[in-house]
Amino acid sequence: MDFNRQIIEEFRANGGRVGGPFEGGRLLLLTTTGARTGAPHTTPLGYLPDGVGRVLVIASAGGAPRNPAWFHNLVANPRVRVESGVFTYEADAVVLEGGERDRAFARAVEADPGWAEYEAKSGRTLPVVALVQAAPGPPGGPESPTAMLLAVHGAFRSELELIRKEVAASGAAVGAQLRVNCLTLCQGLGHHHMGEDQQMFPLLERRHPELAKALAELRDEHEVISGLLDELRRVLDGGDPASLLTEVERLTTALEAHLDHEEERLLPLLDALEFQGRGARGGRGPGSAAGPGR
Repeated sequence: MDFNRQIIEEFRANGGRVGGPFEGGRLLLLTTTGARTGAPHTTPLGYLPDGVGRVLVIASAGGAPRNPAWFHNLVANPRVRVESGVFTYEADAVVLEGGERDRAFARAVEADPGWAEYEAKSGRTLPVVALVQAAPGPPGGPESPTAMLLAVHGAFRSELELIRKEVAASGAAVGAQLRVNCLTLCQGLGHHHMGEDQQMFPLLERRHPELAKALAELRDEHEVISGLLDELRRVLDGGDPASLLTEVERLTTALEAHLDHEEERLLPLLDALEFQGRGARGGRGPGSAAGPGR
């Protein structure tokens, strides 16, 4: 419990980044409602991407013979809270069964054989749980538009770095979970840029007409990245690891340059909007500017 508490505090203090055994991995905080006590119970867990708005967690308990307490809690009360480091949202926990569970677990084992070792050690079939975002649309994050943009960009940079490492280590085949990781990144980037194009940029253009040219350039960059994402999907369909690494490197270079360029252009404007909003609203910035960054 003391170890978990340290991880939770570090996670919340550093936007989802932690050291120790979880360093460099995918980590979330899962808060369940106690099956007997009704009290909230927060646990740090590794997770697997499974599309936008859905992640998988495995009730391994480090190979212990019994399912962990958090699993019993979510079976009794499936509505849970998830913290990703950037976002906090309500989710519905769905325990996978039959072939769906077996396929998801096989993907996990292919990506990390340690899951199979945990299952063998435990003497039980490890439950696989999907955490599905309960409400449509962007989940809750930082209220400040500036903080939101930086947090989302930071999350994309971190995920792309993880995928680069996974692709480089993938060997002679593109594993099923790696493919899901890449496709989830593609979906997330597409949604993020669509939100900027349809919401954030029009707001900035209305308030700063002189930015039309700069924002047009950013939209053009979105189109370039969209093309790279299409090429990445095409390579994933072909299953060629050598081509996949090339495409991931191309996407990384283009995306990092775009994020740097976007921050250089937008952060001063978002800071100004936030300052104006505090003056007009008694301390809160304009929520409409934060939404598209999510």
